[in-house]
Amino acid sequence: MTHPQALPRETICDALEAVYCLTLLRDVVASAPAQAVLKLLQALVAREPDAATIAQAYSYAFAALAEATQSEGLPASVPDVWQAYLVTRLVDSENTWSVQAEMFGVDAIGAGTREQARRDLRVLQRLFVLHAESLWETARTLVAQSFPNMHDAWMPWLDLAPTQREGATPRDTLIRALVAANEWEKQHNVLERYWATQGTGLFARYCVFRWQGHAEGLRGIVAPDPIGLANLIGYEREKARLRANLENFVRGLPAHDTVLYGAPGTGKSSTVKALANAYTARGLRLIEVRKEHISDLPIIIDRLRRHAPHFLLFIDDLSFDEHETEYKALKVFLEGTVEMRPRNVLIYATTNRLNLIRENFADRGKPSEDVHWRDTLDARRKSLARGTVWVTRYIHDTRPDAISAHRSGIGAAAWPDVGGRRPESVCAHLGTSAHGPLWSARPPVHRRTRGLAKWKE
Repeated sequence: MTHPQALPRETICDALEAVYCLTLLRDVVASAPAQAVLKLLQALVAREPDAATIAQAYSYAFAALAEATQSEGLPASVPDVWQAYLVTRLVDSENTWSVQAEMFGVDAIGAGTREQARRDLRVLQRLFVLHAESLWETARTLVAQSFPNMHDAWMPWLDLAPTQREGATPRDTLIRALVAANEWEKQHNVLERYWATQGTGLFARYCVFRWQGHAEGLRGIVAPDPIGLANLIGYEREKARLRANLENFVRGLPAHDTVLYGAPGTGKSSTVKALANAYTARGLRLIEVRKEHISDLPIIIDRLRRHAPHFLLFIDDLSFDEHETEYKALKVFLEGTVEMRPRNVLIYATTNRLNLIRENFADRGKPSEDVHWRDTLDARRKSLARGTVWVTRYIHDTRPDAISAHRSGIGAAAWPDVGGRRPESVCAHLGTSAHGPLWSARPPVHRRTRGLAKWKE
């Protein structure tokens, strides 16, 4: 192993002076760890270097970068923590350039914006090439002149990130590509395509989220469930139909909100998570929304509207008691308002109840109460049926993987044909939907459904 060489003072000065010229990417070096490293560089090039100041600056910078390996999710594939941190901040940056790519696409980015971004990339690469061993050797050489006993007080900031953070996500792949690139200014098109597909900021860093309420907002899930479609046994025909619907959504074609209904333990929630994992690399993000937060849907939608990834809102165990009115907010979202619904948001929900809203016999009406009680009941029953797909999963006596799907208002493009075979997993009803053309078929009956004719061969 060759002994590291101390950095020339001119090299450090050039990198520091270039930082003053950063414009669009100033936020990359605005964080506490980056500022700690910049203060160390300033201490190293002072006209009269102070050993105590350098020692303290190096210690602070090391501690800040070590903490960032946990808080920022730095990849272990880049051993130099300063380099890993700088590249990660660039990839996750929310700035004028990245937001233009995310909101309007690569072709819509202004020529002046792109050119300034390329110049900023040159500046950041000057900071990037300040390797850990060289900075360490420079610092300890200057400190040892006044404090000989501190010559071996530190190590270079190498291999500080946990090894389990190694991954194969688009974010990790892009980070490794930038680390290996010799000229960052030529990587502007790679960054733009990434932001246009994967989004920026929090949405570029995480693939799964949970809505924590209006006060806390979205929280990224560090360790999401890695389940895949290959882990789910049975329901092959049904999985294909659900995936076809989601494929249309990711491609920007008409798709439908879906409710998976069935007994507990039939894999409804696992199917939704597996489908989301299958499309992560193509920019799909899964957001878990609890039932008590359904009234926050307008706030959630408003935030997601301006971002590039496609978002799958996941509502698990959907059902309502008679005193709960959150279903009205969901009904408004499904049926639409004066504001156009964003094309990048879809809902997949699961439930154990065929009738989502609890009803009592007393709700059938009395002479002294609601005069139009039938209208009230119909409004409850039909409030979540318009424009949605109902997929029923249950265990049959002789066919353990039997599936029946009850859907209302499904576009022909979103739901493949059954190919002339007995469609025991498909039933369709004519309805209305804002997402595509509708078609109808004689509906097969679930054995517990009244009023529908039984399917015949």
